[in-house]
Amino acid sequence: MELQNLSYLPLDIIMIPVQIILSLVALYFFILGMSGLFQFRIPNSYQPRKKFAVVVPAHNEDVVIGPLVDNLKSLNYPRHLYDVFVIADNSNDGTAKMAHQHGAIVYERTNLEQRGKGYALEWFFHKLFNLPQKYDAVVVFDADNLVDAQFLRHMNNRLCDGAKIVQGYIDAKNPLDTWVTSSFAMAFWVANRMLQLARYNLGLSNYLGGTGMAISVDVLREIGWGATSLTEDLEFSLKALLQGHKTTWAHEAIVYDEKPLTFKQAWNQRKRWALGHVELFRTYSLEFFKEAIRKKDIVLFDATILVLQPLLVISMGFFTLMGFIDAFVLDIYTPIFKYIWPPLLWELVSTLQIIYPFLVIWMDKLPHQVIKWTIAHYLIFVYSWIPIVFLSFFGKTRVAWSHTQHTRSISYAEVMVRNK
Repeated sequence: MELQNLSYLPLDIIMIPVQIILSLVALYFFILGMSGLFQFRIPNSYQPRKKFAVVVPAHNEDVVIGPLVDNLKSLNYPRHLYDVFVIADNSNDGTAKMAHQHGAIVYERTNLEQRGKGYALEWFFHKLFNLPQKYDAVVVFDADNLVDAQFLRHMNNRLCDGAKIVQGYIDAKNPLDTWVTSSFAMAFWVANRMLQLARYNLGLSNYLGGTGMAISVDVLREIGWGATSLTEDLEFSLKALLQGHKTTWAHEAIVYDEKPLTFKQAWNQRKRWALGHVELFRTYSLEFFKEAIRKKDIVLFDATILVLQPLLVISMGFFTLMGFIDAFVLDIYTPIFKYIWPPLLWELVSTLQIIYPFLVIWMDKLPHQVIKWTIAHYLIFVYSWIPIVFLSFFGKTRVAWSHTQHTRSISYAEVMVRNK
C-alpha cells in the first residue's frame, strides 16, 4: 500500500497520528538511552563538610532495621557530620526498640488516618527544622536498604558542587533470589544508566526514587515537603522543578534496595507506584505541558514526557494489541514505521530494548549471574506494566498505603560478597 493511500482503512485516521507520536517518543527515548552509555560529566571531589540528617521511615521493620542502622553508623564519613534518625511510623512491633538499641535517634509517630512514608517525612521534617542541631541536607533511605560506604562522600561532592536535590544509584541487594527479583533488579539497572545517568549527562532534571536521595534543608524550608501521594518521591521532584530546583544524579552513590520475591508482591508494589503516577499525571501534565511550551525549555519538555508516561504506556499497549491483530488476524490499519524510519533502524531500536540489560550489566560490573533467568522473564516483567497502568487509570489513586513484608535480614558484608 502506498503512503498516499493510507486513508483507505477506517482505523488509519486514529492509528496514523498515534504511530507518528509514538515513533517520535521512541526516537526520543532512543537518543536518551544512547546518552547513558558513557558518563560525560565527572563530578568534582571535596573534603567532607556538609552535615547530613540521615532519615529512615520504618513501619514494622524490626527484621531489617538493625543491619541498616549498623551499616549507616559505619559509613566512611566523619561521624560528627551526620546523625541517623529512624521514624517508627505506626509500628506495633519492635522497630523503635531495635533501632534504639543499634544507636539510632528514634522518633515514634502514630497517626492511623495519615499513613505512609510521605506523611511520616512531612511530620519529621517539621521537627527537624526546630532542632538545635542544624543540618545542610537530609538523606532518606528505606528500612530494608543497605548503603555503600562512600555514599555520603559522593553526596557531599554533589552538594558542594551546588546541587540541591540529588538521587543516588538504586541497586538490588537480593537480585539472585528469584526470577522476579532478578527482573526487578535489571529494570532498575537499565533505568539507572539509560534514563537517570543519561538525563544527568544531558543536563536535564533527574527524578527521585524514594530512597538514596539527598535534599538540601534550605530547599525543604523554602518549598516544604508537601508530597503525600503514593509516589511521594516523584511528586517532590516535579514540585521542586516547577519552582526552579532541578534534581541531579550521583551514579557512584549506591544504595541497595530489597526487591519483592514473588510476582504477586511485585505486582502490588508496582500497582501502588502506578496509582501514584496516574495521580501525578492528572495533577501536573497540563501544567508541565504549558510551561514547557511557554518557556521553550527542554528540561520541562523532558519532565512533561515523564509525567505523561502512564498515558504513553497505555497508548503503547493499545498499539501493540492493534499491531498483533493487524499482523495475524485482519488488516485493520496501515503500519507506517517503514515509511518514517528505515526498516533496519527500526529493528535496531527494537533489538536494543533486549540488549540494554546485558549491556548495562557489563558496563556497570553488575552480578552477571542474573543472566541465568532468560530474557523472556524480563520481558514478561516489563510488559506486565501495561495492565498494571491500565487498571490504575480506573482505580482510586488515594488508597490506603500497603506495607511490603520483609522476612529475612541481609548484612552489608553479604551484599559485598555478592558483588565480588
